[in-house]
Amino acid sequence: MAGERLGKSDAIKRLRWCLEYGVVEFHDHFEKRCRERGIDLHDALRVLQKGTIYREPELDLRFQEWRYRVEWTTPEGQAIALIIAFPEESEILAITALVLK
Repeated sequence: MAGERLGKSDAIKRLRWCLEYGVVEFHDHFEKRCRERGIDLHDALRVLQKGTIYREPELDLRFQEWRYRVEWTTPEGQAIALIIAFPEESEILAITALVLK
């Protein structure tokens, strides 16, 4: 069963709380996509620290979890989106990374 669905503002609050007090886990798929797309870990962390959730979460039926898309643009103009989930109340799982056009 999927965990609690958070609204966009509550998801950002949980994200920021987890960054300070919780656990951030990077899935192997996330790390692979970052390498392929030229996203370094520093920029990925800045997305989590400074990014915004513009879209409503999507339920991943396969893994039974809500997924959130966090977006941010680097000072150099590279727009990045990270897909994350909250497997536990105090944990962020970074699932994949995208470069937006």
